[in-house]
Amino acid sequence: MSQHALLSAGTKAWRSLACSRSELRLDLTLGCGQSFRWRETGDGHWTGVMGGRVWTLTQTDDTLWYHTYNSPNTTAEGDGRKRKAGALLQGSKGSGKRSKGVKEQEDEEPVAVTPDPDRKEEDLLNDYFQLKVKLGDLYSEWGEADPHFKSIANIFTGVRMLRQDPAECLFSFICTSNNHISRIQGMVERLCQSLGTPLCQLDQTSYHDFPSLHALADNSVEACLRDLGFGYRARFLQQSARQILDSHSGHQWLQGLRSAPYLQARDALRTLPGVGPKVADCVCLMSLDKACVVPVDTHVWQIAKRDYSCAAGNGQKSLTDKVHREIGDFFRHLWGPYAGWAHSVLFCADLKKFQKLKETPSLKQEEEEKKVKIKVEGEGMGRNKKIRKTCDRKVKKYVKEEEVE
Repeated sequence: MSQHALLSAGTKAWRSLACSRSELRLDLTLGCGQSFRWRETGDGHWTGVMGGRVWTLTQTDDTLWYHTYNSPNTTAEGDGRKRKAGALLQGSKGSGKRSKGVKEQEDEEPVAVTPDPDRKEEDLLNDYFQLKVKLGDLYSEWGEADPHFKSIANIFTGVRMLRQDPAECLFSFICTSNNHISRIQGMVERLCQSLGTPLCQLDQTSYHDFPSLHALADNSVEACLRDLGFGYRARFLQQSARQILDSHSGHQWLQGLRSAPYLQARDALRTLPGVGPKVADCVCLMSLDKACVVPVDTHVWQIAKRDYSCAAGNGQKSLTDKVHREIGDFFRHLWGPYAGWAHSVLFCADLKKFQKLKETPSLKQEEEEKKVKIKVEGEGMGRNKKIRKTCDRKVKKYVKEEEVE
């Protein structure tokens, strides 16, 4: 049985990318509720499924290290060709001679040209973590526009937005309604183990790919998922998958929403069972390339009121579509075209699981926070109006076509 890889055992089985912690922190990015498929399997080592394969990731100060595992169902492309050819040859032994087609395949084997698997994995990581986006530059811009963000950023560096597969992101977030991160992780794991393709087993932990739309749409799925504790979400998962297959072009339709304007993509997603404004916005931000989108739930609403004196929804007990839009617009004006990324930093900083990071700030950091608090309290809403005015021009070209009526 294979074991989870550890960098301390030697780097021979690992590959690496140059990437500093200020550009990516695995513990914050993979543990803040964007994806629910990663687990810390060793000190600073994160194992999960992405792109149809199992990975273990870890990092040093300036390097991202990654290890992938072979799977009986997803062997390396070269090995896969050889095994298929071998099976064909074995099947022809009974006749005592090889068919012409098999002989031609065998002759062609040595000259087959395939992509470099190392390069393919590197491309997958670059795309998944969107490493071409310079996070340090964005942090500087957000800090200049927002003193509160600046006070948080020194502790919560390297929080990136993942670029997930749209189908996996959609069906994972359908599970999030009235739920919390640890329970969602368990539900998504049971979903994959029940309906997904097995990939490999490490230290008695089985890893499965995310289920296909056809697997999710099967008529037996609702009852199966109810037995697994999904409750009313079971029906939403099955019906959404069936609607995407019957009324749209399946996964291709979801991928196509990446090129659609934000409001068009959001409204299309909201036609699916179990998809409200928050789930639609999460999918837009985390898988459909809509970086300006700020998903709003009661948690983000509290941040807006507590830390920014945002008046949206004052006097109301629940989030409405109108309040959702107003809070999203407030933060877009404040942070600009990558507002969704900035929001994830504050969301992460507010999670209970990360509060220990705030317990031992330096004296310098404490003094900065005091100054920020005094400044915010003194300027009140006037500061927010001033910030919105200065940010308007920067955001306008990105969200002009997305303006809410």
